[in-house]
Amino acid sequence: MNRVALPKSIAHRFRWKQFSNRCESQVQSAGPVASLLKSRSVIRFRGPDTLKFLQGLLTNDVWRFLYDLLLYKPPTCDTMLDHTGSGPHSHTDQPFHLFADVDASILDELLQTFNKYRLRSKVEIDDVSRDFSCWQRYGAGLPEKSSQVEEPEAASVGWGAGLDRTAMSSSHGSDHGWQWFKDPRLVSLGFRGIFPSNITPPLIEVDKETDEQNFLLWRIEKGVAEGSTEIPKGEAVPLEYNLAGLNAISFDKGCYVGQELIARTHHRGVIRKRIIPLRFLDNDGKELVNKVVPGSEVMNTASGKKAGIVTTALGCRGLGLLRLEEALKGSSALCIQGQEDVKVVASRPDWWPSEWLQDHGQHAAFA
Repeated sequence: MNRVALPKSIAHRFRWKQFSNRCESQVQSAGPVASLLKSRSVIRFRGPDTLKFLQGLLTNDVWRFLYDLLLYKPPTCDTMLDHTGSGPHSHTDQPFHLFADVDASILDELLQTFNKYRLRSKVEIDDVSRDFSCWQRYGAGLPEKSSQVEEPEAASVGWGAGLDRTAMSSSHGSDHGWQWFKDPRLVSLGFRGIFPSNITPPLIEVDKETDEQNFLLWRIEKGVAEGSTEIPKGEAVPLEYNLAGLNAISFDKGCYVGQELIARTHHRGVIRKRIIPLRFLDNDGKELVNKVVPGSEVMNTASGKKAGIVTTALGCRGLGLLRLEEALKGSSALCIQGQEDVKVVASRPDWWPSEWLQDHGQHAAFA
């Protein structure tokens, strides 16, 4: 099927105008859409010690989901065709390798960290961002119900992961074979994949490619943080950022860097602060756009105590790391410190397990 593409400057200006002036994501009515995630870079791990090396560093088993380091196996031979286009490709001489999409803003630091821990491990770590790009496909029209009953390994990316079967058929018949995978964090986040930078991924219509900030707004509404600006490196406690509820932590695997703190916090059973979706309103309940910046403090005017801090802000939406006790009992009394006319409404994402709030005993007070 032939495709006609608008010039990018015109197409992007037209599409972004549809979404940028609103506080709520318009993807629900316009989706499914796709975004090129320029905030992500792609790296490659190659060598016989790849799995052993990663297993000793990361919070989850390598064959499951690794939060903010999403792993992908390269296409298998049966999804790629040879140069004749008539038979499966063979890469029998290639060493074992994996790809991952990571936060582009700390790429150099991340590579240095991996190389520091590499020691004598037989693994090479390379930046392949010039050759590969990361994409997200999300919005209305995509499955909302989890398929983990049918696909028990759908909580992984690239490792027996839940493939988008429609996209599989679309990509067969080329020599690429790269696929869309179900986002392992939440079904409602859609599909994610890395693709060669010189191709357009399957199932992306020319008028359905939209700015990455739309995906940011989509994530904010779901209460899902991503990247080092939203999950501060060296400071964030994974459980406070809800990573256990997003399939990112294994409490059964062996040792990894930082395991003691995570395990101790988990087994104590009480997480006092969590990342929560926020809305910013005026005194009349109208949404305020671009009035709040990350780093703003959230106060409970009823108790006079600090409830937490805004970590992400876009339009009239944001994410905040808030003390649940203050956010719960002061849900109608939250405001931005120094901007008392900016009210803050915290809402519980519908995917949160009920036990996360049991220790606070005020479920109804949480919007």
